Amino acid sequence: MTEVLSTNPHTSVTRLLIANRGEIARRVIRTAHHMGIQTVAVYSDADRDALHVYEADSAVALGGTLSADSYLRIDKLLAAAQASGADAVHPGYGFLSENADFAQAVIDAGLTWVGPPPAAIRALGSKSAAKALALQHGVPCLPGYFGADQSDATFMAQAQQLGLPLMVKAVAGGGGRGMRLVTDMAQLLPALSSARSEALAGFGHGDLLMERALLRPRHIEVQIMADTHGHCIHLGERDCSVQRRHQKIIEEAPSPAVSPALREQLGQAAVALAQSASYVGAGTVEFLLDETHHEQHADKPFYLMEMNTRLQVEHPVTELLTGLDLVEWQLRIARGEALPLTQADVQWQGHAIEVRLCAEDEHFTPQTGTVQAFVAPDGLRFDHALHGGAVVTPHYDAMLGKLIAHAPTRREAIDRLCTGLNQTAVLGLPTNRAFLAACLQHPVFRAGQALIPFLAEQADSVRAQLQAHGDARSVAALAVLYARQAPVGAMPSPFQRPVRMGMGMGPGAEVFSLNLQELGQGQVRIHTGDATQQAQLQHQGEQLHIELNGRHWQARAVACAGTPLRWHVQLQGPECLELWLSDQSHSAPGTGASAQTAKTLRAPFNGKLIALHVQEGEHVKQGDAVLVIESMKLEHNLSAPRDAVVDSLLVSVGQQVGPGQVLLQWKDPA
Repeated sequence: MTEVLSTNPHTSVTRLLIANRGEIARRVIRTAHHMGIQTVAVYSDADRDALHVYEADSAVALGGTLSADSYLRIDKLLAAAQASGADAVHPGYGFLSENADFAQAVIDAGLTWVGPPPAAIRALGSKSAAKALALQHGVPCLPGYFGADQSDATFMAQAQQLGLPLMVKAVAGGGGRGMRLVTDMAQLLPALSSARSEALAGFGHGDLLMERALLRPRHIEVQIMADTHGHCIHLGERDCSVQRRHQKIIEEAPSPAVSPALREQLGQAAVALAQSASYVGAGTVEFLLDETHHEQHADKPFYLMEMNTRLQVEHPVTELLTGLDLVEWQLRIARGEALPLTQADVQWQGHAIEVRLCAEDEHFTPQTGTVQAFVAPDGLRFDHALHGGAVVTPHYDAMLGKLIAHAPTRREAIDRLCTGLNQTAVLGLPTNRAFLAACLQHPVFRAGQALIPFLAEQADSVRAQLQAHGDARSVAALAVLYARQAPVGAMPSPFQRPVRMGMGMGPGAEVFSLNLQELGQGQVRIHTGDATQQAQLQHQGEQLHIELNGRHWQARAVACAGTPLRWHVQLQGPECLELWLSDQSHSAPGTGASAQTAKTLRAPFNGKLIALHVQEGEHVKQGDAVLVIESMKLEHNLSAPRDAVVDSLLVSVGQQVGPGQVLLQWKDPA
């Protein structure tokens, strides 16, 4: 196919098909409508009731549930464009946004592609190709192997030359998938195998590269914009160092570690790389900033990681800092217009911070379920696709939305974002809402010292802030028992009500007990051991206001679908907590599944079993890898919780599994 890039200043963009889903589809729809452009949504079977379907001017069903049967089908997307009369396609991020073949197919169909030319995607979308190009143009890179020979033997030989530590990376794609850190040569072959598998599943391309690893760097990226007239500028950096599983969860700008002089160096390197490939549109050049460099008055060295040839998830940070609409810029560039600003015109005001709200627990395990209650905060930008009744499936990414705060100073931005997180309610499935708030309040982050290993080093101390103790337990129990109606009777009750609550998501939930006595007029006396306390309860809309020991709490509680004795509770007050309680008041003490749990290995979430490392009768040691489940585009290894013998395997490779499903049974070693 012949590559075409239109530079006609009058290129038509009147009806835009968004080849994506969720919050980014809604984001593009919003700007397109503001510009007077009609929009076309596409949707899978799983997304038929999603918000973007209703907010677009029209929508086309793709069919299928999995990405491979819907959002990754070029033929279906082009057919949807033709059927809807669309004259342009915006890919969003993820899915096919960095697929050069898709870009070329859109152009060959006579449509306007809202993105970089296919040749630029090929040159820069591959990490190996981008690093080769960068080295030719003086952009610093870490020593590594970026070759076409993908044999294990070649990687082993190259690793011996490069030395440890090493990072194995997928050549294609992003989002932290296909990345493995190697600190011992014995880890290399398993790392190659696992990274290849994850890359192949996520991007359809299993090629890898390998480079020396920096163990304590910052992740700094630079936003660039380029038009079809040869102009290219940068819009400053974003610091994305707070990550889990190599995936960002907090992004901010400006970086606490970047001086004006370093910002200029980073910007020049990013622009040079983009221009070397005749880049057009929005793109992000990602660097590692070496924090081990201690020369006084010298800027720290930086090294190219990769270039993302698309709009980034975290683009709102730059938008709030500059006052610009990057989607509008994308659409104007696609129409052939010149950039509206020069580099000298770009202004940055204040500080912006974004957090990614994800369907996962505090251990970063992805979760699925139905949103039973949703409340958005006041005073924050919140890009999301949430609503009451929304179903979060295992088929797509775990991110639910992004909350972004902008303020004159970094400290004010942090405080504003924490307040917004406390006001946000997503009940019915676990999210990282409270974990994000605790991260923002962590002294290392508040001091601007969070590096890429931040969560590897501090996650346990963050999780410790999420545990309910003392008053919080009593408040949570009251929230469950009086979720619908506070005790409003005028007369006190002479009887005490024994209450026993299990706290936690698993079958081994921690149990606590208390006795309650209703005093009338919304007052409840709480007896715990030798202590007696008194609480005042009052419903305020969907929330229950609880005053206990002079402290005020706002509580929300919903019963989990299908399990009426299990509750999701969100507390806002002296502590921001997300709790799961089960009312065990009418169960015999000591019963439950805890004894059985030790004899079984259960699936922690929905997913597909892609590898089994054990056989029936095999002896395993605590920590041995047992099996691998793929969920939400990532591979998750499950290990043996103790020394045992595999008694029976109840699943097979390729099978879909659900949360709580027994995968295998153990027996004690002879």
